Amino acid sequence: MTIQEENAMPQVQTVKGPVDTAELGQTLMHEHVFVLNADVQQNYPEEWGSEDDRVADAVQKLNRLAGVGVRTIVDPTVIGLGRYIPRIQRIAEQVDLNIVVATGCYTYDDVPFFFHYRGPALNEAVGAEVPDPMVDMFVGDIENGIAGTGVRAGFLKCAIDHQGMTAGVERVMRAVAKAHRRTGVPITVHTHPGSRQGLAVQKVLDDEGVDPRRVVLGHSGDTTDVDHLSELADAGFILGMDRFGINLDTTFEARADTVVEMCRRGYADRMVLSQDASCYIDWLAPGVMDLLPQWHYTHIHEEVLPYLREHGVSDEQIETMLVTNPRSYFENVGTY
Repeated sequence: MTIQEENAMPQVQTVKGPVDTAELGQTLMHEHVFVLNADVQQNYPEEWGSEDDRVADAVQKLNRLAGVGVRTIVDPTVIGLGRYIPRIQRIAEQVDLNIVVATGCYTYDDVPFFFHYRGPALNEAVGAEVPDPMVDMFVGDIENGIAGTGVRAGFLKCAIDHQGMTAGVERVMRAVAKAHRRTGVPITVHTHPGSRQGLAVQKVLDDEGVDPRRVVLGHSGDTTDVDHLSELADAGFILGMDRFGINLDTTFEARADTVVEMCRRGYADRMVLSQDASCYIDWLAPGVMDLLPQWHYTHIHEEVLPYLREHGVSDEQIETMLVTNPRSYFENVGTY
């Protein structure tokens, strides 16, 4: 290894190219730009309206976020959530933010039909081991770029919800784990902490040889069971306290008090913060967002951080959750 290589700063891939991890600054670890049902949008585009207007609206909202001090957002939009990188490139060129995009597949149950008769499903028919094409697809997004755009994914995403470890969910999770071990980029998992699905994630990823310190268990803040969260943190996972503003089945205070208690227990170095917000999500009928007035990009800075400080969370702990932990998550790439 050369002196230059030894002294090289670790980098993370963003929409506009690689960035030194030291330059990530305040980072929100789970924010979408758009969440879309691509087939519906392509065939019934009336609600979406003008592409230019949607891009302009996103630019305005993300620049407002940059105005409160955030330097980076980590966007886990993958297959199943309407990922379309050329649109994100247009936005990234107009905002003073780093945008880190993902590769992977979002499902709570089965894999998309595209994969049904490819890879492992063929094993019995051909009488031989058939590699899962998802692995090479994910690795290609990381190493070569997504869909000819040149934009390289900076992390991997999969999901498990209350349905549990179905065959489809396990297949995606194992493909993500294998792509992680080939490339070294970290993983984010959508989880359902109310049914303790983090423990199921732990079992599969441990079986695949994944270091839990490279994994964010998303939506951990959906539970107030701090003993369970402490168990996952003690196992090495990073806890995604990343749905601030989504207060339908819980309250602002419940989410914030969980972070306060975890900090009191000494787990600031195992948590990251975010809102799981977006500029536009077509999952919700018009008017539904009016029921969630705090669900937007600047809620953490405008309301959550003041509450945390008032309840004993130190500025050092906030810096750890917003800056130090995200930076560490993206470092040590290629350690396998």
